[in-house]
Amino acid sequence: MNLQTFQTRIQQAFPYVSKKHTKFLLAVSGGLDSVVLLDLFAKAEFAFAIAHCNFHLRGEESNRDEAFVTSLAEKYQKQLFTRHFDTQKIAQVQKTSIEETARNLRYNWFSALLKDENIFPATLQNKFIVTAHHANDSIETLLFNFFRGTGISGLHGIPERIGNIIRPLLFAKREDIKLYAEENSLTWIEDSSNQSEKYTRNFFRLNFLPKIQEYFPKVENNLLDNIQRFKEAEMLYSQAVEANKKKLLQQKGNEFFIPVLLLQKLPAQQTLLWEILKDFSFSQAQIPEVMKLLNADSGSHIDSSTHKTFKNRAHLVITTLQTISSQQILIEEGDKKIVFANGIITKSFVEGKIEIDKNPDIALLDAKEITFPLLLRKWKQGDYFYPLGMKKKKKLSRFFIDQKLSLSQKENVWIIESNKRIVWIVGMRIDERFKVLDATKKAVKLVVSYQ
Repeated sequence: MNLQTFQTRIQQAFPYVSKKHTKFLLAVSGGLDSVVLLDLFAKAEFAFAIAHCNFHLRGEESNRDEAFVTSLAEKYQKQLFTRHFDTQKIAQVQKTSIEETARNLRYNWFSALLKDENIFPATLQNKFIVTAHHANDSIETLLFNFFRGTGISGLHGIPERIGNIIRPLLFAKREDIKLYAEENSLTWIEDSSNQSEKYTRNFFRLNFLPKIQEYFPKVENNLLDNIQRFKEAEMLYSQAVEANKKKLLQQKGNEFFIPVLLLQKLPAQQTLLWEILKDFSFSQAQIPEVMKLLNADSGSHIDSSTHKTFKNRAHLVITTLQTISSQQILIEEGDKKIVFANGIITKSFVEGKIEIDKNPDIALLDAKEITFPLLLRKWKQGDYFYPLGMKKKKKLSRFFIDQKLSLSQKENVWIIESNKRIVWIVGMRIDERFKVLDATKKAVKLVVSYQ
């Protein structure tokens, strides 16, 4: 690797980068990779600043790293930004691993620097965070994801760009980077944690890959070739998934429907379900259980942290979990507008000649039969009423079956009761005992509108 190779690679991978209208923020740890990255950017005459994180994880070694990066900034005459983090304490509070905590702290701070117009003026067309990840890092990521368990999206290694983060050294292997440093008389510092096998990636680098190379000497090149193949395979995979999702997923309001018979006719049903359901917080481990719903009874369901998937006759239905289940709202005689989870109910009185409205969102009730306050609440098992036009009572659960309501629709049903008697299943049916008669002189009019 040399400067010309690097510049050519920049032009090919990031054609939108121009020296005049682009400024970079280089993440520099002081290790071999970031020192080479810094030298290449300086010799290529790009505009950039340097950012260094002191995570205070290795005692004096962390302070040594900071001092070394400070000397690099002076050498290259570049603006340096340094930030200190009590990483272990933050990890304990957030209950995340040290690696994850450090990564989040690093990138959150980098993003904040990028938004500082004193460092990166608003007139810039492009501004990027640059990291020194290289080809071997990409290989280690592939192996880590493969053995941990992943879909095809985890097999393409590290992407060259995610948002405003770019990684221009991904074309180079570790040996190429070290050779460049030696040929250009660069100095760097060694991070002692790189030799610790408590980090999974170090295990792959220090033990796993060297053992594999004993049997397959070209394993690194082969894996890099596979990464490129996986990238292209993922493109085709994504196109096929999107085409099938358009066939399968039907949205009606806030619910999504998947026709069971259509899904069963398609190949790779578990994969398609995973690609659909992962957007609704379902885990891959739940997919076999969701598959069982295809042949289950109506009402059978599986929940994620945010959504419910249930069988409703010929469909799988995806809906949000209900967060309001026992709310009760009193409706006083003087109330004119009542806001509840499903929408708004407006209340008024009608006198004189009363015209019956068959709209299910409108309830006309004989005022003389009504006792205030009314109670607006969610329905519950055991509730019953006398459906309009019937002389016998019926349980709401049976009424919902007759109406062919789905599980989520049932969960969204509210009722209004007067003196412990249901007068209206909101938006559906009034009770026979409260209907307006020819002799009715005054009626209570309730109209529901949905949010």
